[in-house]
Amino acid sequence: MNELEEVENYHATHLNSATAQINQSSNDVGLENGQFSGSHGTSGSTTPRASHTASAVATGHDEKHKEKDLDSSSASSQTEDDIGFAPISTRPNRNRINLDHLADRVTKDEAEKEEEADEEAAAREGAGETVDEEKRFEVGWEGGDSDPLNPRSLATWRKWIIIGVLSVGSFAVTHASAIYTATYTQMNAEFHCSRIVATLGLSFFVLGIALGPFWSPLAEFYGRRPIYICSFAGFLIWLIPSAVAKNIQTMVIARFFQGLAGSAFLSVSGGTVGDLFTRDKFQLPMAIFALSPFIGPSTGPFVGGLINTFTSWRWTHYFLIICAGVLLVCVVVLVPETYHPVLLKRKAANLRKTTGDNRWHAPIERTTKSVVSTVGYSLLRPFQLLLLEPMCLILDIYTAVLLGVLYLFFGAFPLVFRTNYGFNLWQVGLTFMGLGVSMVLACFITPVWTRIRNGLAEKRFKKTGIMKGEPEDQLPPVIVGAPLITGGLFMFGFSTYPWVHWIVPVIGSSIFGLG
Repeated sequence: MNELEEVENYHATHLNSATAQINQSSNDVGLENGQFSGSHGTSGSTTPRASHTASAVATGHDEKHKEKDLDSSSASSQTEDDIGFAPISTRPNRNRINLDHLADRVTKDEAEKEEEADEEAAAREGAGETVDEEKRFEVGWEGGDSDPLNPRSLATWRKWIIIGVLSVGSFAVTHASAIYTATYTQMNAEFHCSRIVATLGLSFFVLGIALGPFWSPLAEFYGRRPIYICSFAGFLIWLIPSAVAKNIQTMVIARFFQGLAGSAFLSVSGGTVGDLFTRDKFQLPMAIFALSPFIGPSTGPFVGGLINTFTSWRWTHYFLIICAGVLLVCVVVLVPETYHPVLLKRKAANLRKTTGDNRWHAPIERTTKSVVSTVGYSLLRPFQLLLLEPMCLILDIYTAVLLGVLYLFFGAFPLVFRTNYGFNLWQVGLTFMGLGVSMVLACFITPVWTRIRNGLAEKRFKKTGIMKGEPEDQLPPVIVGAPLITGGLFMFGFSTYPWVHWIVPVIGSSIFGLG
C-alpha cells in the first residue's frame, strides 16, 4: 500500500501524465473483481481502465490518508487473502521508476527557476542601489551658479579682468603674426633672402595657428589654466630664436612653433567666457573676445613700422618677448581655473580627504576616454565636417577667403602706399588703422544682431510653440556683410592711383573690415 500511496501523491499534481503511464503499465497487472492487485515490497500495478483509476484516486483520497498511519511492518506481514489482492507479476515496473525520476526532475527544475528569479531580483535591486549611490555621491554645484566654488559666482569686476587678460593674449598672438611683416626690408638684407622666402615666416606662423584645436581636448583633462600657462610659456620661449636668428631657416621654424604655442588662446579662451557668464550675459564678453584676434593684424604693421623705422628689426622680437613675459605673469596671477568639470574634480578630492569616504566623485572621474584618442578625434573631426557637411565646407571656405585677403593686405598696402603715395614704413602701418576701426565698429553692432536672432526665435516660437535657435539665425550678419566685403575690395582696387586721394583706398579697406 505504501507504493500505491506514493503513486497517488504524484497523480494529485500530474494526473494526465500519470494516466498515460498507467495505461502503459496495465499489461503487467492482473485484475481480479475490478480491484488493484499488487505484491507488496516488489511493485505496484493499476487497473487497465484509466478512467476507473482516476475515479478511484479521487474517491479514495481520504481513505489513503488514513492508511498512512499503519505500520509498514504490519502491512508487509499481511497475506493476499487478508487484504483481498490476487497475485501479480513480480517483474520490476520500469514505468514506476520513470515516474519517480520525472517527478524529481520537475521539482528540481522548479527549484532552479525560483533560484534564478531570486538572483535576478537581487541583481536588479543591487543595480538600483548602485545607481542611487552613484548619484548620491556625485559632486555638483550647491545652489547652482551661486556656489562659492563656481566661477560664475565671482565678482563682475573679477570676471572682466579675466576676460581682459585672455583677450589681450589673443590679441598678442595675432599681433605677433602681423608685426613680422615690417621687418622684411632689414631682415632680407641681413639674411640675403628674397621677399617671397621671408614671407614663409608669416605663412608658417598662420599654419601653426591652424593646428591649435589640439589644445582644446587637453583642457578637458587638465583644465584651462595649465594650458594657458604652458602654451604662453612656449610662445615666449620660441620668440627668443626669432630675436637671435642668424638665418632665415631658423626664423621660419621658430615662427611655426610660435603660432602653434600661441594658438591655445584662440582655441581655448572662448570656453572660459562660457565658464564665467550665463547665456543671457554671454554676448558682450564674447564679442570683445572675438574682436581681439582681428584687431591684432591691423595694429601689427603700425607698431612694427615704428620699431623698424627708428631701430633694428631685432627689436621687433625683443618687444614681443617683453610683452609676452608681462602677459604670462598676468595669466599666472590673475587667471584662475574656470573649467567646471576640473573644479568639481578638485571638490570631490577635497571631500574624500576631509570625510574619509572614497565614494565621493566628480563626473569627469568616471570618463574612460584617453588623452591620445581624444586629441586624435579633435584633429580628425574638422576634416570629417569638411567632407560630410556641405554647409560647413561653404562657411569654412568663406572664412578662409576672408582671412586670406586680410593677410594679402600686408603685401598690398606697402606696395600701394609707398609706391603711389610715397609713405614711409610707419605711415604705411597707419593705413591699417582703417581695418581696426571698422572691426571695432562691427563689435558695437553685435547687440543688433543679437536682437534679430532673438526675434527670429520668438517668431518661430509663436508658430511651433518651441523656443529654440536654429543655425540659420546666424546668417543675417553674413547676408549684410558679404556685399560690404565685395564693395570694399572693389573700392580699394579701383582707387589705388596717384591722382586719387590716399583716404579712398583706406575707406575701401575699412568697408571690407566692417563686412
